[in-house]
Amino acid sequence: MKMPRFSRKTLCIPYAVFLLFFVVIPMFVILFYAFTDREMHFSFMNFVRFFSDPTKLSTIVYSLVIALITTVVCILVAYPVAYILARSKMKKKFVILMLFVTPMWINFVLRVNAIRELFNWIGILGEANYFNTVFGMVYDFLPFMILPLYTTLQKIDVSLYEASADLGGNAFTAFTRITLPLSMPGIISGVTMVFLPSMTNYVVSDMLGNSKVTIIGKFIYEYFGTDWHMGSMVALVLLIVVFVSSLLSGGFKSEENVRGANL
Repeated sequence: MKMPRFSRKTLCIPYAVFLLFFVVIPMFVILFYAFTDREMHFSFMNFVRFFSDPTKLSTIVYSLVIALITTVVCILVAYPVAYILARSKMKKKFVILMLFVTPMWINFVLRVNAIRELFNWIGILGEANYFNTVFGMVYDFLPFMILPLYTTLQKIDVSLYEASADLGGNAFTAFTRITLPLSMPGIISGVTMVFLPSMTNYVVSDMLGNSKVTIIGKFIYEYFGTDWHMGSMVALVLLIVVFVSSLLSGGFKSEENVRGANL
C-alpha cells in the first residue's frame, strides 16, 4: 500500500477552505442581499436609494476625510519616531518601541473610555467632536503605522548612506533618494492598516464624538439590524471604496516592485 505523497499543494487546502467559508461565501451573501429586495427579487433599488440619498453620500465623504486626516497625522508622528528608533544606536531601543506598542495590549474599549474621561475633564467632550474623533483614531492606530515603518527603515543598508556621503550627498539628498524610497513598503503597509479601518471604526466616533459624528461603519451596523439588503449595499460600496483606495496607494504591488519604482 502506497503512502499518500505530501506536496506543497497540500498546504493550500486549509487556506482554500478558509477562503471559501470566510471570504467567498460571505461575499456571495452580501452581493445577493445587495441586489435583491425584501421579496428576494433581483433589484437595483438599493443602489438607487443609496446614491440618491444626500445623507449617505455625505457620510462617505466625512468618513474619507476623517480617515485621510487620521492617516496623515499618523504618518507625520510615526515616521520621525520610527526613523529615530531605527537609526539609533541605543542598546535597549526596543524598550521605547514597546512603549508605543503596549497600548495595543489593553482592551480597546478601556482605552477609548480613558480618552473620553480625559476630554470630559478638559471640557471638550461634546464640543470638538471631529477633533475628538480624529484624536481617538490616531491614538488607536498609531502603533500600526510605527511598526511597519520601523521594520522597513531598520532593514536599510547603512552602506547606502556612506556611499551617498562619498558622492557628496547631504542629509536631505540621502533622505529623498535613499530613506524615503526604500521606506515606501512600510508607508504603504501603514497606510493600509490605518486608512481603511479608520473609515469603519464607529466606536471611536460614537464615544468621543458624542454620537454626533457618523461614519460609514455606523450605517452598516444600523442597517444590518433592520434591513440586510440596504446594509449589504452600503457594505458593498465600502468594499469598492477600499479596493480603489488600495489600488491608488499601490497596496496590490509587490514589495520588490514598490522599491524598484521609487529608486
